[in-house]
Amino acid sequence: MNAMTPQPLRIEPLTRSAFAPFGEVIEMAGANAFPINAGTTTRYHDLAQLELAGEAPRTLVNLFEGKAWHAPIEIRMLERHPLGSQAFYPVDGGRMLIVVAPPGELDESEIRAFISAPDQGVNYSRGTWHHPLLCLQHPGRFLVIDRGGAGHNCDEQVLKQPLSMLNLAE
Repeated sequence: MNAMTPQPLRIEPLTRSAFAPFGEVIEMAGANAFPINAGTTTRYHDLAQLELAGEAPRTLVNLFEGKAWHAPIEIRMLERHPLGSQAFYPVDGGRMLIVVAPPGELDESEIRAFISAPDQGVNYSRGTWHHPLLCLQHPGRFLVIDRGGAGHNCDEQVLKQPLSMLNLAE
């Protein structure tokens, strides 16, 4: 097959066990939950472990607004953050397509794709390869928690073989 013809990539449901090699799924289901504030609030505790490395790291709390993506989606590059984790959680109930590969040297044969439920987010572990935000069907707003500070914290790599997702209904 031609090197520029996109290869199909199977999309999996986002589960804690399937996503574990790449980070953590952020969701209330199965979380350590307990009442606080005299019982008026339920706290879903310790949903993700933030990783901050490098010189003078600090935690950044951001809002991202992503454009809507529609099938077919072609994946031509991935990025990673070697100095910190990066967490995404939808604030408007949007779903996202999550395309990842394990940390280390990028091995394109290990790229996987997941589709989130409206109440799921992810925390990419430090160094995990991932595609930038892919909101499905509608523009989406996300609370993003990541690393700020000195040092180079974003590597990008163009794929040798583009990938495509044709069926986003999974």
